[in-house]
Amino acid sequence: MLQSIFLTGATGFVGGAILNRLHNENKHPVVAVVRSESRLQVQSVPSICIDTFDGDTRWEDKFANSNVIIHSAARVHVMNDAEADPLAAFRKVNVEGTLNLARQAAASGVRRFIFISSIKVNGEGTAPGAPYTADDAPAPADPYGISKMEAEQGLRKLAAETAMEVVIIRPVLVYGPGVKANFLNMMRWLDKGIPLPFGAIYNSRSLVALDNLVDLVLTCISHPAAANQTFLVSDGDDLSTTALLKRMAKALNKPARLIPVPSWMLQGGAEILGKKGLSQRLCGSLQVDITKTRSLLGWIPPVSVDEALATTALYFREHR
Repeated sequence: MLQSIFLTGATGFVGGAILNRLHNENKHPVVAVVRSESRLQVQSVPSICIDTFDGDTRWEDKFANSNVIIHSAARVHVMNDAEADPLAAFRKVNVEGTLNLARQAAASGVRRFIFISSIKVNGEGTAPGAPYTADDAPAPADPYGISKMEAEQGLRKLAAETAMEVVIIRPVLVYGPGVKANFLNMMRWLDKGIPLPFGAIYNSRSLVALDNLVDLVLTCISHPAAANQTFLVSDGDDLSTTALLKRMAKALNKPARLIPVPSWMLQGGAEILGKKGLSQRLCGSLQVDITKTRSLLGWIPPVSVDEALATTALYFREHR
């Protein structure tokens, strides 16, 4: 069945990749919701420009004939938030904005609402060999994770009260062409041949390639078993920080100059420098179990880690 897609956040890292895939496959008509039409990578796609995204945004006359919403727009997690009240800022967009959009979508007859949430709803880390599952009790530890959890709760309530189906997808760290933040910094360090003290980190972290995340989102557009479910998503190939750096260096065709500094020493130094969060991401474990995603949807990540690292490295080399 042909589904008409209403895509928010269409110029973002994830939303832009979803838009490109939808456009290239040409299976579903799509309307892109953006803040700036000039940033659209696919100019031929019909678009709607929205200046503000909160609980007061009016949507009813904008859905047209769309019957599926893919909601990737969000106030994203930032390392050093300058807001006086970060939780209020996250709630304004991620909770109030999301639920306002969803309520108006349900009233307009939208059939399915796909929400790109975050693994931060589950928490910040796991013990090795004890991965998060989609049915674990939420345990968000920061304002961003709390806002995503509250949006999920509101969407489930709305699904129970209306005919609109809700699909929630919680990605782990997403990487791919154009990735920013710490992943980009790691590539820069490796590309410059800088010796790094990460040669003896034996943690285990789940990652998800952008192409794999997009593939799952598109699977959820029409899969009947996705209705009113929550899915975790990863590449299904968990890595230590040391292993990731080695495989990333190989993709960049650079040597991995890794010094085997014990992780306890790195964590202690990071705490002294006020970088506890960074040390958790580098030295701690965060694994997810995607058994539910695989079994319920028959979904298999189509891209391997090494394939995804190769495309990420190629983009980096071409745009550095």
